[in-house]
Amino acid sequence: MTKQLLIYNTAVPISRQRHSDCCLEPSTHFGFSSGINSVPLTAVEFPLAMRDYPIVFAGQAGEITPAVILGLRGDQNLFLNPDLTWAVRYIPAFIRRYPFVFSRVEDRFLLCIDEEYEGFSREGRGQPFFTPEGEMAPFVATVLNFLQEYQNQFQRTQAFCARIEQLGLLEPMQAQVVGTDGETTLLSGFQAVSRAKLKALSADRLADLVGTDELELLYVHLQSLNNFEALKDRMVAARAAVPARAA
Repeated sequence: MTKQLLIYNTAVPISRQRHSDCCLEPSTHFGFSSGINSVPLTAVEFPLAMRDYPIVFAGQAGEITPAVILGLRGDQNLFLNPDLTWAVRYIPAFIRRYPFVFSRVEDRFLLCIDEEYEGFSREGRGQPFFTPEGEMAPFVATVLNFLQEYQNQFQRTQAFCARIEQLGLLEPMQAQVVGTDGETTLLSGFQAVSRAKLKALSADRLADLVGTDELELLYVHLQSLNNFEALKDRMVAARAAVPARAA
């Protein structure tokens, strides 16, 4: 089945009828993300994400969203350790919410789970989705609260992106990385804020961005682009590790 939302295979709504006998055993690794090189990011995550990831803007006009770059090739995640644990402290919320996700049906959001998640069980392993009385289990309620907050932050981020689009601040960008062997890797298809266009804004518009804390977010984004160099180092280290593991 074609994956939904990058990392989800079979996301279905959670219901008593379908999941009354189901449990979830949390996994300690992130192998499900091994084949992706970017994930969406909400604006509130910028300050923590900028320590390790390049933050860019992706999507078509009117549908721009921030994203963190995880790899320099389409199916490459350089933030996984050999044992598939995450390699840096901050893990994007898009990754942390897996295997759960919201699905929108008309004006409602339904809590869904990817039933192909390795910790999903109908054999009693892990925490049950429902109590013996048929009520939602506490851990599912906690997940629901997390996804509701994620959705709130996603909507705020959409408004933020709409404003910077309206201001005409974005321009196409590509990252060119030259490895130690001289091989050049080119990553394109995303956008970044133009420093020149940002400086050219009127005082009133800059004041508006300051008042909403969005100017700070734009500079955090620009500062994070320095992390492309660190991605090159990760790629070199990953290539070196392959022969070592084979030996």
